[in-house]
Amino acid sequence: MSEPGPDVSTRVVRGGAQVRVQFLHEITTEDKASKVGDRPRLEVAENVVVDGVTVIPKGTPVVGELTAVRNKGMWGKSGKLEGRVLNMNLNGRTVRMSGAFDDKGVTGTAGVVAAVALVPVVGFFVTGTRARIPAGGQVSAYIDEDIVFTVTPAPAPAPVEVAAPVTAEVTTAIAPATN
Repeated sequence: MSEPGPDVSTRVVRGGAQVRVQFLHEITTEDKASKVGDRPRLEVAENVVVDGVTVIPKGTPVVGELTAVRNKGMWGKSGKLEGRVLNMNLNGRTVRMSGAFDDKGVTGTAGVVAAVALVPVVGFFVTGTRARIPAGGQVSAYIDEDIVFTVTPAPAPAPVEVAAPVTAEVTTAIAPATN
């Protein structure tokens, strides 16, 4: 491996650096759409810039994983989603990441208590709400390893040559009048 030239500098994004990521598709417990082990698609939500250089561009693919899913149920039980961020694919390299995300639907406990006070069997039919993480929803994730990158300055633009003004002798000929 060759040594970088004098104009090349090495920089590092340290492990632990925060990266905002966003979901590309909705994740929900509605109709039992999600299950443990599902891998939701995410992407980097904004450029990560170091010393004026974009190191991790917006849109870089990120992989997450659902670690717990509870569907809404009877007696006011609400839905719940829990997951973690696993890694991102940065220029063909898998970079380990960490971070967690979750959502919990609204419980229907008050409705169950009221229903049971009136008709005990009705509480069985009262459910909580689904858990839902919308497309575009953002969470914080963290890089788990150092990312080393090199910065090579852009070559200086070639000088523009200004052409010397062109001079031309202009002659005007007058045709003799014919009568």
